[in-house]
Amino acid sequence: MKDGVNGVALAVFIFFFLLVTVMGFLAARWRKAANENTLDEWGLGGRSFGTWVTWFLLGGDLYTAYTFVAVPAAIYAAGAAGFFAVPYTILIYPLIFTFLPRLWSVSHKHGYVTTSDFVRGRFGSKGLSLAVALTGILATMPYIALQLVGIQAVLDVMGIGGGENTNWFIKDLPLLIAFGVLAAYTYSSGLRAPALIAFVKDTLIYIVIAVAIIYIPIKLGGFDEIFAAADKKYTENGVGGLIPPAAGHWGYATLAFGSALALFMYPHSITATLSSRSREVIRRNTTILPLYSLMLGMLALLGFMAIAAGVIVANPQLAIPQLFENMFPDWFAGVAFAAIGIGALVPAAIMSIAAANLFTRNIYKDFIRPDATAEQETKVSKLVSLLVKVGALVFVLAMDKTVAINFQLLGGIWILQTFPALVGGLFTRWFHRWALLGGWAVGMIYGTVAAYGVASPTQKHFGGSSAEIPGIGEIGYIGLTAFVLNVVVTVVLTFVLKAAKAPEGVDETRLEDYTADAGDPGVQVELPPATAGSSH
Repeated sequence: MKDGVNGVALAVFIFFFLLVTVMGFLAARWRKAANENTLDEWGLGGRSFGTWVTWFLLGGDLYTAYTFVAVPAAIYAAGAAGFFAVPYTILIYPLIFTFLPRLWSVSHKHGYVTTSDFVRGRFGSKGLSLAVALTGILATMPYIALQLVGIQAVLDVMGIGGGENTNWFIKDLPLLIAFGVLAAYTYSSGLRAPALIAFVKDTLIYIVIAVAIIYIPIKLGGFDEIFAAADKKYTENGVGGLIPPAAGHWGYATLAFGSALALFMYPHSITATLSSRSREVIRRNTTILPLYSLMLGMLALLGFMAIAAGVIVANPQLAIPQLFENMFPDWFAGVAFAAIGIGALVPAAIMSIAAANLFTRNIYKDFIRPDATAEQETKVSKLVSLLVKVGALVFVLAMDKTVAINFQLLGGIWILQTFPALVGGLFTRWFHRWALLGGWAVGMIYGTVAAYGVASPTQKHFGGSSAEIPGIGEIGYIGLTAFVLNVVVTVVLTFVLKAAKAPEGVDETRLEDYTADAGDPGVQVELPPATAGSSH
């Protein structure tokens, strides 16, 4: 590790940071609408983005600074098991091809802004809608915090994070500045800001990975040397060499599959999806988004390279930033750090907007102020987006970084429990609304209690996301076990409630709504009765 501040890298980092800051504020004028005071405009970019804007936005949304730092960090610390992120991003695209276009169509037809809007409209249940909204907000908060952790890792490696004895304010001042800028342009420009910045972010990331995958192996003597060094370290550390031991196969498979099911349940994924201008844009994106999986596979190899390069860090999250500083010229290290930093700003902005929209539409309007105007909705959403980011910042500054990572894993367990209501609802109305709520509750309780009982070397509770699968005896992903229990309870309760003739809510959607496109005759955005006058 180099001593002091890396001035050249810092200068390059600041240049790109200032560039995207200016772009963030100018985005307010990009495709400016006649009436900006609606959630459609501020929170969904006017539902106007085409194929490439949506592709960059979804990529910026899903492949974050946490991905850039944590995936190779997991491989650096724990071995090839960290590659689970690669198969799960491959599994997800055929899945979303089946349901995302349906969600876009019905949301466009009825003016839905959030997944909870759809759930309320489909099942006629504000209670179920509230459960989905609260789950989305809870799962998103630690995810935003991890983006700030990514920025902080870069700042530490560049030498401006301060030492352990530095005054807390001085130590965290760079992060506070980055947070303030993010909050300001998100408030001003809404979803247009991350959509515009995503072009810079993804371009930088592709350049950095392309250079890293060629340049670093040349300096280290080739991939044979890299894999040999990694295998030696894993064998010495008892993690089974390059191939995970048989005892870890269930954990690997269930984590990959469960993560694939959960990824597009996150509110920010849906927000980026609903911002597109047509159903066909979504279909095209599901076919070209796998390009990011190719990038992720190459990115994961950086974990092996960090081992071969002799990178030694107490916190694995610093391994890749440190690898870049050690191996690259200072100016290109600055480019790499900028890619990670901007890779945090884009998803953090989208996540805060998504969480704010959930609060505004499905808590504030449904339960606090049903007569809120479109302008009032937008104002509340802007303020809540600030509060969400403040909460994430406090989380990062007040808690250990490992805690933030483990709470993000817990968020994945939680968000998976919304799958039956959202995806199930897109294809069938058979599930009873109360059964879905009961299944959700069982999945949430089981998942939380099971995760609470997992210990790690640094934590007594919430130390991981894997535990023994009841009835099988293998170690597997808690979220998937909770999901199976959720589905079983939902199905059983549906039979019981239908037999008891329990009242079902009113479905305001029709069959043809799920295949409608923007250009179809007679198709226009119409608001459900519960939200009439609120966003148009």
